[in-house]
Amino acid sequence: MYLKGRYILSACALLFLQHATASAMDCTKAANAVENTICANNGLYELDAQLGEVYRELMNASAAVKPQLRGTQRLWLQSRNECVADIACLEQRYRERLKDLQAQWTEVLAHQPRGVDKQVLDELQNRVRASRKNDPEFALERTLASLALKGPETTFSAEPDADPSSEKTHFPKTVAKGVSADEWQALSATDFAADTALGATSFTLLDLDGDGQRDLIVQTYTGGTGLFTFVEVFRRDGDRFIRRTPASDGESIGGALYSISERGANQSVNWISLGDRVYAAYREGGYGIDEVYLLNPFQVNHEVPKLTVRYRYRLSIPRTQPDAEHETTYQLTQALHRALAQGLATVDADSSDSGQARKPLCPIPAAATDSEEYYGYGAGYYAIEPVADFAVTIAGECFIARMNAWFGAYSAKDGLYAQVTVRKPGEAEQERGYEINGRRYLTDISTAMGRPTSGEEQ
Repeated sequence: MYLKGRYILSACALLFLQHATASAMDCTKAANAVENTICANNGLYELDAQLGEVYRELMNASAAVKPQLRGTQRLWLQSRNECVADIACLEQRYRERLKDLQAQWTEVLAHQPRGVDKQVLDELQNRVRASRKNDPEFALERTLASLALKGPETTFSAEPDADPSSEKTHFPKTVAKGVSADEWQALSATDFAADTALGATSFTLLDLDGDGQRDLIVQTYTGGTGLFTFVEVFRRDGDRFIRRTPASDGESIGGALYSISERGANQSVNWISLGDRVYAAYREGGYGIDEVYLLNPFQVNHEVPKLTVRYRYRLSIPRTQPDAEHETTYQLTQALHRALAQGLATVDADSSDSGQARKPLCPIPAAATDSEEYYGYGAGYYAIEPVADFAVTIAGECFIARMNAWFGAYSAKDGLYAQVTVRKPGEAEQERGYEINGRRYLTDISTAMGRPTSGEEQ
């Protein structure tokens, strides 16, 4: 059925291409031999119109494909222009490009929300847009907070193991405050051994399906390099709580609804009510972007409704910088501050462009032993997000700088949490770091069906 739907979409996309006639180049402005050849040939002119239309539709349909699409289009134009006045060559280039764009168009359509998913995403998108008018910094956060699931909520923790050296925890033996006798009886009849054996665990009672009985959210910290916490849901079913999915080999994390990483990611969850449904709004942040996946708490989630919010930043570098080693501050010189500010001005959240030729950031001297050091800052660290590499000229010398962020981490007080590090090519030990200030504003909102990168087999 799904494959059949894809074939139907492909046919629709082809029909769309056949009727595209209003997007060809303006022949009154033809500036070279290639454009003059296209304008003089009806077949080529029609192909150009079709290509222009589907390219624009793709750009409008999915914000996620824009950077790559711009890059591949620029490369294709270079390839097309090599044909000069060769009509057969031009026709082949156009038909190859149309085939590629048609495949992308079909893929984009296949992941567009429909039915209830579309209704839910449209409502969420409209609410964020309305909030943006008054608060372009925190429109998403305010919207999710306004949709917070209502109802009494009780949270209690598992008990530590009798062995002080053990990290295991166990379900409490005595009734937790705020838990009714009926709920405690159902909890006592449920086996939580697999969910409390991995580390610190908390239990939250909250009605997730509107049936008047509170369901259970189990949150287990497992640590590891990512400082992971895994979350699973149990539905209240009569005299016990039933796990959303069977545990895998006794491990609670095998079927977790989602996981949160406290290192190497910027993730959070809001339990929200939208329409007549409840979702775990699972947010994954990055520099310039927030993606919110609407997870159904009682289903195995494959592709789910996804809202994408994009931001731009007003970046600046403070003259007063912290000196962590001496727990004090110091002042940047005027020349250094100006140089860093000029380099920082080149950073753009949308600057990624696969069509641009790779160029060194600093001139490569004849005596250089490793030319790669002049193209970029080098390998990064998984716990921080490299945003951009750029050149900084200080006292006539070229340095390479990298702006790092913590996956878009942002607060009302401090704004963007980011820094820039600077070094000369080949002199990594001379690296210096400086804090950056950044205030964001929301620029774009889009919807699609997507698959979260963390949590269960979505």
